[in-house]
Order: sequence, then structure tokens, then C-alpha cells
Amino acid sequence: MPVKDVEQGVMEGTGGEFVSLEEKVYRTIELLKNAREGKAAAERDAARLREQLETVEEELETAKSQLISLKKEREEVRGRVEKMLDQIDTIVAESGD
Repeated sequence: MPVKDVEQGVMEGTGGEFVSLEEKVYRTIELLKNAREGKAAAERDAARLREQLETVEEELETAKSQLISLKKEREEVRGRVEKMLDQIDTIVAESGD
């Protein structure tokens, strides 16, 4: 087999291998682009969720404060009602004598 034929066969084989390698490189580039886009989307989603979490936490703190305030108010009202009931009981007891 002449050397020129061997060289031609090697070049053809190498050309096919190069095309295959080139396709793999382009697929890898596309995968990298998709991964970067996915990462950017995930980061945007994470930022949006962090903001929502902060809002919910603030609302929760407000609700806790309101609940504590309402409980205090309820206890004050309960105390005043009990005093009025005691006064009514005293009046009824005095009038019954």
C-alpha cells in the first residue's frame, strides 16, 4: 500500500473524528448555555421566594403583635366585667336582706 494512500486514509479518519469531536463540543456548548439559563432562572426564583418569605415573616410578626394586643384587651375586658358582676352581686345581696 503506497504511503500516499495510507496518509489519505488517516486524513479521512481524522476528518471524521474531527467532525465528531466538533459536534460534541457544540453539544457541550449548548448544554452549558442551557445550564447557565437554568441557573439564572433558579436564582431569580430564589430571590423572588426570599422576598415573599420576608413579606410573610413581616405579616406573621404583625399578626403576633395583634394577637398579643387582643389577648391583653380581652383580659382587661374580662376583669372589668367581673368587677361589674361582683358589684351586681353585692347590690342584689344587699337588697335581699
